[in-house]
Amino acid sequence: MRRDRTPWRPGRLAGACLALLAGLGAPLAQAQSGDAQKGRQLFESRCMGCHSLDANRVGPALGTVVGRVAGKQADFAYSAALTRATHVWTPEKLQTWLTDPEALLPGQAMGYSLSQPDDRRDVVAFLQSLSKARPAQPIFQGDKIALQLVRLPQPAFSAAMLAYVEA
Repeated sequence: MRRDRTPWRPGRLAGACLALLAGLGAPLAQAQSGDAQKGRQLFESRCMGCHSLDANRVGPALGTVVGRVAGKQADFAYSAALTRATHVWTPEKLQTWLTDPEALLPGQAMGYSLSQPDDRRDVVAFLQSLSKARPAQPIFQGDKIALQLVRLPQPAFSAAMLAYVEA
């Protein structure tokens, strides 16, 4: 009986790589996720001076911010910088925003950031917990219609997509 001396055939190597990536992905996702309950407390103590979950104040309502296109909520007067923005508020983009809003969008009007990475993760986890899967929503932008598709069900792999359709 001849024994195969090639322990890592392509199929085995691919399977091993996938297993390794899956194993590494769980701790990474865990490290990126935050404590939504703590995030709620932080939101109430640090964000509610300007924001609400369901009504606009000095800042826009944030109850459905995850998966929303930046600067496009119809009933809020955004800064020129946010009005020109085209990105979708993913958890990663919110982390970047809360780290340094001016670095993400020069000229924006929010003069506040969260200096602690754990606090940012917790606030984003709270906002993400509020965002339930919902159907695509048309958002009108001049002569285009933007279809905003919400995040995927698994928070660790959440993503949002924006498709422009000529009107």
